[in-house]
Amino acid sequence: MAWSKEMPARPVVAVAGATGAVGQEFLQVLHDLDFPASEVRALASARSAGKKVSFAGCGDVPAGDLTVEEMTPESFEGVDIALFSAGAGVSKAMRDAVVAAGAVMIDNSSAFRMDEDVPLVVPEVNPDDVQWHSGVIANPNCSTIQMVVALKPLYDLSRIKRVVVSTYQAASGAGAPAMAELYDQTRDFLNGTPEDELTIKAFQHRIAFNCIPHIDVFLDSGSTKEEWKMVVETKKILGDEGVEVAATCVRVPVLRCHGESINVEFEDEVSVEAAREAMQAAPGLHLMDDPEQNLYPMPGILAGTDGSYVGRLRKDPTVEHGLAFWNVADQIRKGAALNAVQIAELLLPSK
Repeated sequence: MAWSKEMPARPVVAVAGATGAVGQEFLQVLHDLDFPASEVRALASARSAGKKVSFAGCGDVPAGDLTVEEMTPESFEGVDIALFSAGAGVSKAMRDAVVAAGAVMIDNSSAFRMDEDVPLVVPEVNPDDVQWHSGVIANPNCSTIQMVVALKPLYDLSRIKRVVVSTYQAASGAGAPAMAELYDQTRDFLNGTPEDELTIKAFQHRIAFNCIPHIDVFLDSGSTKEEWKMVVETKKILGDEGVEVAATCVRVPVLRCHGESINVEFEDEVSVEAAREAMQAAPGLHLMDDPEQNLYPMPGILAGTDGSYVGRLRKDPTVEHGLAFWNVADQIRKGAALNAVQIAELLLPSK
C-alpha cells in the first residue's frame, strides 16, 4: 500500500548513525543542498549519546553543534524523514517505530533493498519509484549507484543486454575505521613494521599497497554478496530483469572514491558519438574524457564531488554492439549520503 501521508514543506529530519562516516556526510549534504528542514536530530547508539557533532546548518536550523541522542523507538516521534546509516540490524529493529511515527525511512543499509514493497531509488534513474513507497525507501549499494547513473542514458538509446563490471572500491565503503586502517597501515608499512605485526581488523588482509578481491561474504555461487548486490540491484533500478550483470568487486588502497571498469552490450548499435551526447545531457553524470590531454576520472582528484564521472569511452570490439568506459564517484557522497538526501528532496511537496 503506497504512502498517503503528506510531507510538510519544512520537515523534521532525523539522522540515524550520526557519528559514523556516512552519518557525518548526511549532515554535510543537508547543509550543502540547503535542505529545508525545520529541525535536525542526531541519533546514534547509547555509547555516543551526549556527544556533540558539528552541523553547518540548513533550512530553519542554524549552524552549531548538535547533541547526539540515544536512538530508541521513541526518537522518531514528530520526525518526517529518517536518514539511516546505522547498519542493517538497526534498520530492521527500528523500521516499525519509524513508520508508526509517520516518518519515512531512507535506509542506506542492505536490509530492505530487495523487498518487493520497498523502492530502490537513484533519483537520476528511477525517481518516480518513490511514489509507491510504504514508509521505507532503500538507498542502493554505492557501487551500483554510480554505475546505473552512467547506464541510464545508454539504456535509453538501446536496451542493455549485458554489463561486465570490475570495481576498484575505496576503504570508505567499509566505514570510518577502515579509512583509519588504511592511513595507519600505510604509515606502519612505510616505517618498516613487519607484515605479521600490522593491525588488520577492517579487511581480510593488509589493504596498504594491496588489492583484495573480497568484499562482503562469499556465496555458494563463488561470487561475493557485494557482487550479487550489483547484479540484482541493477535489474531492480532499471526495471528490467533481463539485464545480465557480471561483477567482480575489489577493495583497493584508495580513501573514498570507487572506480569501475564497465563493458556494456546492447541489443542495437550505439555509437560512441551517440553515447557521448546522451551522457553529456544526463543528470548527475559528467564526462571527463580527453585521452590526448590525459583527462579521465581518477579517485585521487574527485573526492568530495557529487557526480558520477565517465571517461575512456570507446567501442568494445569483442561483441556486436558494445561500449566500454571507466567510471568514478565519491562513495560517501553520491554512493551514500547525497543519494539519500536527493531521495528526501523527491518527497517534498511540489512548489
